[in-house]
Parts: sequence; C-alpha cells; structure tokens
Amino acid sequence: MRLNYYLIKKNVLRARKLVIKALNNAGSGHPGGSFSMAEILGCLFYKHLQYEPNNPQWEDRDRLILSKGHAGPGLFSNMAVAGYFPESQLETLRQFGSKLQGHPDLKCPGVEFCGGSLGTGLSYSIGVALAGKIDGKNHHVYTIIGDGESDEGQIWEAAMTAAKYKVDNLTAFLDRNFIQQDSYTEKIMPLDEKLEGDDISEMWKDASRWKTGDKWRSFGWNVIEIDGHRIEQIDAAITKANSTKGIPSIIIARTIKGKGVEHMEDNPQWHGKAPDSDVTPIIDLELDSQFMIAPSIIAGDMNNLENEIKRCISGRADFIHLDVMDGQFVPTKTFDHTKIKELRSLTVLPFDTHLMINEPVKHVKDYVEAGSDIITVHAEVCDETSFGEIHDYLKQNKVGVGLAINPNTDLPEWSYKFIASLDQLIVMSVVPGKSGQKYIEETHEKMTRLKAILNVHKFSGYIEADGGVTFDNIGSCFADGARVFVGGSAIIGKQDVRGAIRDFRNQVLKTRRKLLLDKANELGGSELVKKWIGLHVVGEKQEQIKQIAKEASYL
Repeated sequence: MRLNYYLIKKNVLRARKLVIKALNNAGSGHPGGSFSMAEILGCLFYKHLQYEPNNPQWEDRDRLILSKGHAGPGLFSNMAVAGYFPESQLETLRQFGSKLQGHPDLKCPGVEFCGGSLGTGLSYSIGVALAGKIDGKNHHVYTIIGDGESDEGQIWEAAMTAAKYKVDNLTAFLDRNFIQQDSYTEKIMPLDEKLEGDDISEMWKDASRWKTGDKWRSFGWNVIEIDGHRIEQIDAAITKANSTKGIPSIIIARTIKGKGVEHMEDNPQWHGKAPDSDVTPIIDLELDSQFMIAPSIIAGDMNNLENEIKRCISGRADFIHLDVMDGQFVPTKTFDHTKIKELRSLTVLPFDTHLMINEPVKHVKDYVEAGSDIITVHAEVCDETSFGEIHDYLKQNKVGVGLAINPNTDLPEWSYKFIASLDQLIVMSVVPGKSGQKYIEETHEKMTRLKAILNVHKFSGYIEADGGVTFDNIGSCFADGARVFVGGSAIIGKQDVRGAIRDFRNQVLKTRRKLLLDKANELGGSELVKKWIGLHVVGEKQEQIKQIAKEASYL
C-alpha cells in the first residue's frame, strides 16, 4: 500500500484546526501535546490502524491507547475526522455530560482507555496485548506515551514485563518533545542528558546526547528512532515495528511540543492552556500556511541521480521532485519509470513525480508501480475522460493526484469537477523543458485569478510553484498562495543543499510572519499586533517578529 502522503497531511491539518477550535470553545485544554503527536495519529488513523467507526467495538479492531491522556483533544479530533462522530461534537469538549472530557473516557465510543493518571497506559496495553495473544487474535496494540510520564516507575516495570512476555503485537510510541507540565524534561528528570539553559534545539539536533533509546534497548525492546513529524519516517517505522517478531517495539519520535503554531512550539506555557478567541483566526491562518520544499534532482548530475537523492536526504527536503520528460510534450528527455524504480529503494522521502509526457493515461500505472507517492499530469494532454481515469486510478492506489498547467494555460473548465479532490496543483512559472529560465512575473497575476476559481470549487490541496523559484522570489510565491516550492538550480545547483533549503525556509517564514501580522492588524489593529508578538517568547522569535511589524508600520 502506498504512503497516501497528501491524505495524511490534509487530515493532520484538519485535526489540528479542530483542536484549536475545541480548546478555544472550552476555555481550557492541552494543545502542546496534542500537536506534538499529530503526525503519529495521522499515520495510524489514515494508514495503519484497523477500525470501523460505525462499529467501535468491532472484535478484530486494532487498539489505540493514549497513555498521555491530557492530549485527548488530539485523539478526539482524529476520531472526528475518521468518522466516529460529527466534527461539531468537539464543541462540547470538557462540558458536563459530554462524551469528550478533558481526558479520554470509555463513555466515548472508540476510546480504549481512560487516560489521566500518567504512567499506567503501557501496563494496560500489555494486558490487552497478552489477552489478544491468548485468544489467538491478530489485532495490534498501539500505545502513545509521553516523555514526562516516563518519570513514572510503572513505565519501566511495564517495559520489563513486555519484554519478558514477548508481546510483539504491541508497538509503543514515545512522544519525545522534551517538555512536561512544569518545564523541560531534561531539567526535571533527564531521559537523555541534562539541559543547560533553555535551548532545547541542542538536544533535538545532537544525536550524541540521545540516551533514551539505549534505556529501552537495555530493557529488551526493539527501538526505532525517528523524526516524529515526518510522515514517511513514521510510516516506515510502524511497518518495521509490526514486522519485528519476538520482542515489543518502541518508536522514539523526536517531536516539537505545539508543532505547527510558532508561539506554542517548544514553549512549556502551552502544555495546558487554551488560545484566546481574538488570536484563533490568526492561528487558523498559520496552520493553513504550512509549507514544503521539494528539490528537483534533474538540476543536478543526471549521470548520478543516486547521489542527488542522498543530497536531498541530508538536506532535509520534504520530498523529492522528479521531472519526467519524454522529448515530445517537451523538447527535453530525462528518465522514465524504470529510473524511478531504481531510486525508490534509496529513501522513504515521498516521490513527487511530475509527468511532462504525452498520453499520460497510458503510462500512469507504471509510475505508481515504480513507487511514486504523488503523480501530476498536464492539463494540456488530458481531457475530462482521460484525467478522470487517471484520477480514479491514483485515488484507488493511495497516490496523490496532481494537475499541472503551463504558463500560457488556464485551468480548463472540465477540470472544475475534480478541483475539490485534487491533492496538488502545479502552476508552471517557466516554459517546461528548457533550462536556465527566469520566473515569469505574470504568474503572480495568474495566481490571483486561480485562487478565486479554486475557492469557488472548494480546493483543499496544495499549490506547487515550479520553475524559476529562488531565494529572492520564494516569499512572493508564498504570498500568492503557493505552499510547495520546487527548487532546481537554486537548491540542487548549490554545493550546500541543506543550507539552500534552510535559507528557503527562513525566507518563507519571514513572509509568513508578515502575513500573520497583517491578519492581526486587520482584526484588531496595533493592540492585537502587540498581543500576537507578545506570545512569541521562546528564543529570538519575538524580536524578529517585532522588527517585521515595525517595517510594516504596525508599531
């Protein structure tokens, strides 16, 4: 089964927005831990977990046990997206009589464990897993524990028990976000090394300081360590854990508390606090403004694409853009599905395959089988019938569906019926097939026209800017509405790919901060601008955002 990258991505976004809405309505709750595990829950609910929302007690269902019960809003939001109950029910969070209490409760159909007393969920999970083995069941038990609750002795008693009884039908996740209720975990009871100062990025980035995995290995567990916000890494880790026999598995997911909302990220204040009503529209916009960088490897050494893949991996690209050109639809010829199949084994990073070929309906199956996670075809070589066939085949095979238009092409009317279910729209800003071109400035005006059409037809996918995107114009592309940025010579053409991607991210971040300040000023003038800036207390964020506000004359 393919990764289904964009479905997971979109549902994770949807769930995060529901958390903010529910907490604001309740006036209390826990956003930080709900957001740190968001991608983990996304991969479970929309790829791996076996369940029936209309039959929550289905005997053969997998069991998902949230030991860190304070993150219940994160669980509830995903249950709503998955269809257990209407999303509107989240408006009853923490109300008397509601099935959605501050911590998960068995009164809510689909909840497997009453969370709240930290440290107990793993022990409970082992009992469920052992019962499954005794009864000869094939269901799997997934448990999410927090690093704060790992201070509890019961966690380690449970760890020994699981290893003793070889509960290989249990996979635990450690949400390793380095923050617990009062402070940073490494200041209270270090699982890795003691933290000096408040810069937890040094713990997150320095693998030599990670000791937690060694602890679990010494207790007899299969340990897999990942970036807990990378969907492809989570997916690969779950697959590996589930295939490991004879011992329990734990996936140590390095995460960021409050991930997705900058002022909440790495900030202990947001362990358990609801956002105010005046800032929730700004947070909503910020969540909609997440972005991805996708290097195009044909801008590198075409004789050694394997090395270009490795450079993308070390550069921490979000996914890899593969330009397939047939020498007919465009004058240049690159590679086909056979090369993609060769490259697939090198990485779990999603493959974003852009087919610049004639009659794509005849070839799309080859590119799915080669391992593409997203496939985009051109409107110029499709009609409603052929694109409909491509669309349905990709959806059936859990592959993202993309449509591309050239600089001189407008969205054809036949495409309107597909807009709501499109995962990606590539707006070409150079003439495809020719190298060394500059960004076509008229694309900015085109984007304005396109956004109006996309809004009318309820587009919920991602706009990808492709062609001539550089450090100097990526900010304006973001302001136009693009959220995925293909970088050819501006990234792969650089010796330091990681540095180029970092520079791209920082430039987009600066533009996004300005966009959010614009929203604050629109909603509440200088007072709300000041309040928004004041929320950013970690590191140097506040001074950086304040400077942007001054340049915009908001202060």
